[in-house]
Amino acid sequence: MIVLGIESTCDETACAIVRGGNEVLSNVICSQTELHNQFGGVFPELACRSHIDALIPTMKQAIDEAGITTQQIELVAAAKGPGLIGALLIGLNTAKSLSYAWNVPFIGVNHVEAHLYAAMMPLKNPPLPALGLVISGGHTFMVKINDIGTYEMLGTTQDDAIGEAFDKVATLLCLPYPGGPEIEALAKSGNPHRFPFRAGNVKNRPLDFSFSGLKTNVLYTIKGQSASKDAPLIISEQEKADVAASFQETALKDVIFKAIEAAKSFDCKAIYCGGGVSNNGRLRELFQAMNLSYPIYYPERKMSLDNAAMIAGLGYHCFQRSKKGDSFDLEPMTRIPLGCV
Repeated sequence: MIVLGIESTCDETACAIVRGGNEVLSNVICSQTELHNQFGGVFPELACRSHIDALIPTMKQAIDEAGITTQQIELVAAAKGPGLIGALLIGLNTAKSLSYAWNVPFIGVNHVEAHLYAAMMPLKNPPLPALGLVISGGHTFMVKINDIGTYEMLGTTQDDAIGEAFDKVATLLCLPYPGGPEIEALAKSGNPHRFPFRAGNVKNRPLDFSFSGLKTNVLYTIKGQSASKDAPLIISEQEKADVAASFQETALKDVIFKAIEAAKSFDCKAIYCGGGVSNNGRLRELFQAMNLSYPIYYPERKMSLDNAAMIAGLGYHCFQRSKKGDSFDLEPMTRIPLGCV
C-alpha cells in the first residue's frame, strides 16, 4: 500500500510517500524556522499562513520525488493532533479533500505516537515489549510499548517538555531559536559540573518529569541569585558555556536515569527514542556509556524532527488494524490523552 502522509501540527509543513509502512519513497519538509526565529518561538498565525502557502507545493514535490502518480496513492494519512488547532485543521482538511477527490481512504494519526514509530520504522521485527521515550519541544513522556498501537503510560512531564526547557534556557542565555541545537553546541566548550543544578522529582510518581525548577535554577544563576526580572544579565562567555553544559547534563541525566529505571521495572527488551531532543549528541553519549544489555534505537535525523514519513508509516499500520479509514467528521485534537495514543 502506498500512503501519502501530511504533517502540519506546528511549524513544519511536510509531505511524504511511504510504501508498506516502512519504505520511504520521499520525505519533504518545508521548515518555518527562519520565519519564527525573530519571535524566539512559534507564532501560530504565521505558522498557519505558511502551511496554506506551502502544503500543495510540498505535496507535489513529494509525489514527484517518489516517482509515482496520484493514481497510485491508496491511503491519505494526516496528523490529527496534538498541535496548534489552526495548523491541524489545514492538514486534516487537505487530507480529507484529497481522499474525497481520489476516492481513497483517509486516516488520522496521533503525532506523538508517530514520533515513537519513527524509531521502529526501519526494523522488520522490532524487539517488544519495549520502552518508548518521546523527548521533544512539546512532549516528554514514557510508555511501555506492547505492540504498535498498544501502549501503557509510565511517566510524563508535570510542567515543561524537555525541548521547551532547552528553548527557554537558550533565551535566558541570549541564544537564537530553536534553542536545543544552540545549547548543545555551546555546552561543548563548557564545564558540565560547574553549577550543581537539579531536575525535579514528582512526589509519589518517580517516573514523572519536572523541568520548571531546573529552569528557575538557571535563571537565578544567570541573574546572580536575584529573582528580579529587571536584574541585568551579568555573565561571561565561559560562564554561559558552563551554564549550558550544566543544564544540559542535568536535564539529560534525569531523562536517562528514569528511562533506564522504567525499562528495568517493566522488563523491556529495547528503548525507542523519538522527538527532536533524541538528536542530541550528548544524550546518545550518556546512554552509550551506560553499557546496557538491550539496544537503544533512534530515528535518523530527518525522521526525529516533525516529518510526514512517520505519519504515513504509522497511518499504514492504523489502517491495517481498523481495515477502514476515518470518517470525514474527524476533528483535530489540540491535546490527546497520552494514555490514548
